[in-house]
Amino acid sequence: MELAVTKRDTAIKPKALREKGLLPAVLYGRAQEATPITIERKAFDKLFHQAGESTVITLSGLGEEKDALIHEVTVDAVTGISLHADFYAIAKGQTVTVSIPLEFDGESAAVRDLGGILVKVIHELEIECQPKDLPHAIHVDISKLATLEDQIHVKDLVGVPASAKVTLDPEEVVAMIDVAKEEPIEEAPADLSAIEISEDRGKKEEEGAEGAAAPAGEAPKAAAKEKKE
Repeated sequence: MELAVTKRDTAIKPKALREKGLLPAVLYGRAQEATPITIERKAFDKLFHQAGESTVITLSGLGEEKDALIHEVTVDAVTGISLHADFYAIAKGQTVTVSIPLEFDGESAAVRDLGGILVKVIHELEIECQPKDLPHAIHVDISKLATLEDQIHVKDLVGVPASAKVTLDPEEVVAMIDVAKEEPIEEAPADLSAIEISEDRGKKEEEGAEGAAAPAGEAPKAAAKEKKE
């Protein structure tokens, strides 16, 4: 994949470039001095959609062609428009460490026939290899999951370059089958009628206590009022 770029004049504000449909970016690497560049935004978006961050791109327009990876893209949170991109230049003979996305293909008999639930434990695989050997994606065939006990491990993956070093343990689970657990049946609430009767009785006793006779030697206020009348 190729992308035409132009060395950027840093005196021009990034906002002014974006208004012209250009994307400000920077190219850097182990043997590459940081170089501000600009790209046609639409051309970049189209290529990025196809290449992602795991495909080597050839940049032209800087004198000699440069092989690079898209390292990071800043996107507007509201509009989704690309605002800035970082490219990592790859030196000749240099290996790179990249996370390759996993794409799950096929149909699992354990899901289709046994009611199992497919669990994708890992969604990308980090590998170290030569840039020319980098795959765009690694496909995972879930048709191998035929029983509820079946699992796919890192060592089972097909499509990993022979020259690549995988950072994960070969026994690490990539995908497996889970079984839906039945929800526990909640017990019916206890009969609260006895508690309610007890509470009502307690309230009546409290009300009766408030209307009890006054202490010895003192006439109740209501009685004293009647006598006076």
